[in-house]
Amino acid sequence: MRSIIIATGICVVSLCGPVAAQVRLEIGVPSVRIGIDVPVYPTLAPVPGYPVYYAPQADANLFFYDGLYWVYAQDRWYSSAWYNGPWITAASNAVPLFVLRVPVGYYRRPPAYFVGWSLSAPPRWDEHWGRSWAEHHVGWDHWDRRSSPAPAPLPSYQRAYSGSRYPMVDQQQVLRNQNYHYQPREALARRQFEQSAGRGADIAARVRAEHDSHSAPLNEPQRSRSPQPIPARNSVARNLSDGPA
Repeated sequence: MRSIIIATGICVVSLCGPVAAQVRLEIGVPSVRIGIDVPVYPTLAPVPGYPVYYAPQADANLFFYDGLYWVYAQDRWYSSAWYNGPWITAASNAVPLFVLRVPVGYYRRPPAYFVGWSLSAPPRWDEHWGRSWAEHHVGWDHWDRRSSPAPAPLPSYQRAYSGSRYPMVDQQQVLRNQNYHYQPREALARRQFEQSAGRGADIAARVRAEHDSHSAPLNEPQRSRSPQPIPARNSVARNLSDGPA
């Protein structure tokens, strides 16, 4: 069974930009394509001191790190190579630490349990996710800031693909390969990217198969059939009752 889980709630988001738009984190069920319905490429700004971008004009917890978009909604993390998804879940131990270290003040739609937490410090994931997560991530919120990696380049080519021009999943990887040559350097981000690419490849294969099945000629010549034996006279009545011989 694939580890891709679909969102289970609805989050309404608004963007301010060249075109006023409403953004919805759509909800779906397995086999239904879901994602953030963003009609335009969002404005992204760097989080000072972090190799992470956030969307300051979005009423959503939308970030960009290591070549991928990351969303925190309905108590889950999601990632995607495109700003409008489709999204795949990232388990609590599969989210890069630099994403988790972003201070609370950069969450545009913080959940209720963030109330009272310092705006200049990261969310208390060790408290929220419990002892098991904390034991496997000792010191997760401390690092040598001088060794922080440079931010990944923004995929600004995606600005040309908005609204009705937003590419289908089977086209997204092709466009990315043509226009954006950065590859995730962190293992966790790379794993999420590979899952997303694999998901896209599966969908592309299904799309091609469906297209091929619908494009087959309708008036295909019938295969020649060997002549059927003529029934004996005393069996004609019985065969007529069952239908043509």
